[in-house]
Amino acid sequence: MAKLLLKLQRYFRRKPVRFFSFIILYLTAGSLAFLHSSFTGGSTETSKEPIAIETINGALDTQNLGLIGRVFKETPKPSRRYGPPWLKPASKDSSERGRAGSWSRALKGRSTRDQEESRVTHLVKALLHWMQAKYIGCYTDNTQQRALRGASFFDYKKMTVFRCQDNCAERGYMYAGLEFGAECYCGHKIQAPNASESDCNMDCKGEKNNICGGANRLTIFRLELSQESARRYGSAIFKGCFRKPDNVSFALPVSALIPNMTVDKCVDFCTEKEYSLAVLAGQTCYCGFPTLRFPLHEREDEQLCSQRCSGEEFESCGNENYFVVYQTQVQDNRCMDRRFLPSHSKQLIALASFPGAGNTWARHLIELATGYYTGSYYFDGSLYNKGFKGERDHWRSGRTICIKTHESGRKEIESYDSGILMIRNPYKALMAEFNRKYGGHIGFASQAHWKGKEWPEFVKNYAPWWVSHTLDWLKHGKNVKVIHFEDLKHHLFSQMKKMVSYLGLEVSEDRLLCVEGQKDGNFKRSGLRKLDYDPYTPEMRRMIDGFIKKVDEALKMKNQTGVPEDYVPR
Repeated sequence: MAKLLLKLQRYFRRKPVRFFSFIILYLTAGSLAFLHSSFTGGSTETSKEPIAIETINGALDTQNLGLIGRVFKETPKPSRRYGPPWLKPASKDSSERGRAGSWSRALKGRSTRDQEESRVTHLVKALLHWMQAKYIGCYTDNTQQRALRGASFFDYKKMTVFRCQDNCAERGYMYAGLEFGAECYCGHKIQAPNASESDCNMDCKGEKNNICGGANRLTIFRLELSQESARRYGSAIFKGCFRKPDNVSFALPVSALIPNMTVDKCVDFCTEKEYSLAVLAGQTCYCGFPTLRFPLHEREDEQLCSQRCSGEEFESCGNENYFVVYQTQVQDNRCMDRRFLPSHSKQLIALASFPGAGNTWARHLIELATGYYTGSYYFDGSLYNKGFKGERDHWRSGRTICIKTHESGRKEIESYDSGILMIRNPYKALMAEFNRKYGGHIGFASQAHWKGKEWPEFVKNYAPWWVSHTLDWLKHGKNVKVIHFEDLKHHLFSQMKKMVSYLGLEVSEDRLLCVEGQKDGNFKRSGLRKLDYDPYTPEMRRMIDGFIKKVDEALKMKNQTGVPEDYVPR
């Protein structure tokens, strides 16, 4: 034996590569044995005997029945085996443990599946409540002239009523229609007559208990969205009815007389000419951009634009005095250029807010309005990848126009020379931050999170932070400019004008008009998926209402207007 070992030693000494190859093979074999044992752990015994309630001479096997009863009560976890099988100590109860482990795994799997199916069913029902879709009826349809002429998509395996409604709602359409069990059509007007209810007789491909139209028949729902959503005609966004500008040739420089006018024809014409506005005035189509001559700030009653298009029975094309305006897919580039400050600024301006108060949205608006990047006290890779290039700069670099921060300590606040303080209704801010925390910047928290322990714990910890953050900035901040999220949302042009002036820059009103057309950016939730119940308990409301009163009083002490009326009702 000693001679054999000596020969092996000399052999490997002469060829080190062979020695290392041998070691690698040895380790590989050990790893395979380890993996095999972890996959088969506890199942070798059960593979020999089927687990069932068997009878012996017509009587129940009470021993196994008792074992099964214990499993249903306790459902113990099967012990995991680490290492090769030969290292496991022998036990006379190993076969029983194998049976119990198999039963517990089976029960656990079945329980998990049942819970998942129940969760999915509940989620779908909840989402349908959020959109509050109303069934309109069965309508005729044909391939030459669709009843709903917006977006469409097909799924011949998994189409459901909710999936169609959700897709149309996300795009801002008022109606969703299903046809042939698998086709979904969207639109903001129904352009076809009713059909007999019996004609809509085809089950949805993804759910057999719901009707998804029929052959050339649409099952149509009206989407009563929980928040205001953009009305569309195909890819164009309906902006409203507006009075004819004083000097129309200057306000809208391109025009054409179009026989048999339709919305499609005008939108296509202006898109080809690369203008962001398509304006219909009877038989005339105008194109242009929002300007001070035609700012789209004063909408008129839509009845003043109700004259029907000559080439389209169901659409309005306005007249010589009142114009129907659509926004095309052409991007207005007057506010899209952004860069770092040409010289390092010595003044650090904060863009401060409680999380969920619209800080990222405000950064988007400020970058468009000023042409300069905003910075951040933090670093968020997802925001950097979406175009916030100042995210990577150190917050003290001086290359950005302002710096995002959620910090609220006195030392942190006094690090800035001035600051914009964004305040939002705490009821909305808390829900927005909860969605961000569990669903991402534009996602949503799941029903399990809302109904679980996470939501009460979140409100308990974050609601006091909302009030302390605001009070700290009002107390310790230098030259603080208060901007309410609700005011910015409803009066964007005037509020952005104040913010740009506060940042020490010259206001370009044409640029601000461009910002209005690009205001949503990449970080706006659709607002469609509203909870079908109030997540706030009476105790939570009493606490938060008290915090709102404190902030309202503090604002008035600083000679500011109190909290906006949007805070009530809450």
